[in-house]
Amino acid sequence: MSNRPQLILLGAPGSGKGTQAAKLVEELTYQHISTGDLLRNEVASGSELGNRVKAIMDSGDLVDDGTVLELLQKNCDLANSQYIFDGFPRNEVQAKALDEHVLKDVASTAIYFDIDLGVLEQRIVNRRVCKGCGEIYNLLFKKPQSDGVCDKCGSTDLQLRKDDNPETVKNRLKIYKESTEPVLKYYEGQGRLSRVDASKGSEEVLKELINVINN
Repeated sequence: MSNRPQLILLGAPGSGKGTQAAKLVEELTYQHISTGDLLRNEVASGSELGNRVKAIMDSGDLVDDGTVLELLQKNCDLANSQYIFDGFPRNEVQAKALDEHVLKDVASTAIYFDIDLGVLEQRIVNRRVCKGCGEIYNLLFKKPQSDGVCDKCGSTDLQLRKDDNPETVKNRLKIYKESTEPVLKYYEGQGRLSRVDASKGSEEVLKELINVINN
C-alpha cells in the first residue's frame, strides 16, 4: 500500500475542489469520499443505517454528524486505501470528530484551495450548465466553442443554476468564510494544513497538490 496521507480537501464553492479530486483519483488512485454520495448509496442499499438516514432526510432534517461519522466508519478502509474527504468537515466540531472517530492515528493532511472570494464570485456567476448532458462551462475561461451551444451534445439550453445568482453567491461565500476559518486554524495548529493557489490554471494546481501529497 502507498504511504500517501489521507486527504481532507477544504475550499469554497467554485474553488476547483471537485475538478482536482477527480484528477487525483485518476493520477494517484485515491478514492473520492463525498458524503452526499455515501448517504444516497446507503439509502439505496436498504441497510439499517440507510433506513435511518432515509427517515431523517424524509422528515426534511439535515443528517446529524454522528450518523455521517458512522457512515464514514462503515465505508472507509483506512488501513488499505487512501481517501479524499470532500464536503466533510464543514466546521471545527466536525473536524475534531473526524479525527477522533474516523482518522484516529492514521496520517492525514488538510489542503485548502486558497482563492480571493471576489475572483470566486465572478467564477461562479459565470458558470453555465448544459441541461442536456450536464457538462459545465464557464464564460470566463471555458466557453463552449459556439456561443450558447454545448460542445458535447449540441443542446442550446445552457443555464445559470438558480443558486449561482450574484446575491446568493455572495451570501454563500460569506457563510463559508465564517465557518471555515476555525477549521483552518484547527489544522494549522496541528501542522497539518497546506495551501494551494486555486487561482492558477488547473494543471498548475494539480502539480502543487501532488507536490504537497508527496512531501
